[in-house]
Amino acid sequence: MTSEPILRSTLTCPHCGHQAIETMPTDACRFFHDCPGCGELMRPKPGDCCVFCSWGSVPCPPVQQQKGCCGGRSEGGGHVGS
Repeated sequence: MTSEPILRSTLTCPHCGHQAIETMPTDACRFFHDCPGCGELMRPKPGDCCVFCSWGSVPCPPVQQQKGCCGGRSEGGGHVGS
């Protein structure tokens, strides 16, 4: 039996430390996120699929369910190299 993924994660800005609770999409990656604290564009660390896997308190739903990263689709700009 597969447990339901956690859909809320606290993003912490690597630029200013601002924290915001965000709802994660279940069918796409969020590659970019504008920090509401400083306005900087947050991006994933190299090797991570999305900002939640890099800067969130909880990784994205596909990673939580061990399905790989975000099903190969993206939201807001695509994966690295696109």
